[in-house]
This record gives sequence, C-alpha cells and structure tokens, in this order.
Amino acid sequence: MQHYSIGQLAKRLNCAVQTLRYYESIGLVAPPHRTEGNQRRYSDAHLNQLRFIRHARELGFSLEAIKSLLRLSRHADEPCHEANAIAEEQLTAVRSRIARLQALEEELSRMVGVCEGNTVAHCRVIEVLENHALCLHDHDDMTPEKPLANHS
Repeated sequence: MQHYSIGQLAKRLNCAVQTLRYYESIGLVAPPHRTEGNQRRYSDAHLNQLRFIRHARELGFSLEAIKSLLRLSRHADEPCHEANAIAEEQLTAVRSRIARLQALEEELSRMVGVCEGNTVAHCRVIEVLENHALCLHDHDDMTPEKPLANHS
C-alpha cells in the first residue's frame, strides 16, 4: 500500500492542497493517518475516493449529492435507485442550464447581429442593454447574481 503526502496527492489529482483540506474539514473524506510530525499521509483508498469526488464534481454534482453517492458506494449490495435518482436530478439541472444558455446565446447573437457598428449613439448592443423589452427572452433568472442551481 502506498502513502502520499497532501502535496503528492494534490499533484496526482491535479487539484489544490486547500481543496483536499476542505474536503477533509467537511467530512467528505476521512481524515488521513498522521505521522509523528503531524503530516497527513493518504492511502490508495483516499486516492480512489478523491478521484470519485473529482469526477463527480466534473459532472456538476453538488457536494451534498457527492456525500450521498459516497455513502451509497459503501453498500455494494443495495439497490441503486437512490444513486439513479441523484443522477436524474443532476441531468435535469444540466438540461435546464443548457436551455437557458441557448436562450442567452440566441439573444446575444441577435443583439450583435443587428448592431451596425457605427456610433455608440446608434449601437444596438447598448440599446438592448438599456431596454430589456427589446429582448426576445426573459432572462432575468440567468444573471450571475442569481446563480444556476448548484448545491455546492
């Protein structure tokens, strides 16, 4: 069995040391063994669990969903309907996000396509940004101040 320092583990996972410490602090990863010098020593099991977490994060799962999926992964003989329900919920959220992004793309494309590029006084981009009624879609719920659902 191989043991890794936190720096070695972070490098293998291509993530920040702070991320690993955070996952430990919120209970997503079990605390590793510590040396006499109080250095963390991670096992291959930690590496595999962190790969699982990283892959789940890449797929957009929230930390809460990942906690549930990790809990489920420890019970190999149990039915997988709960894991499937979590993945279905994530798929629904992704599809919703895609639809909203496509509407934003259409709106921005229309805005840019109509602008003649003369002067700012006659710029369609500025005009549309000043008057929301000129937009085809209601995209108030798509602004950065109102983040897309992501239970992280």
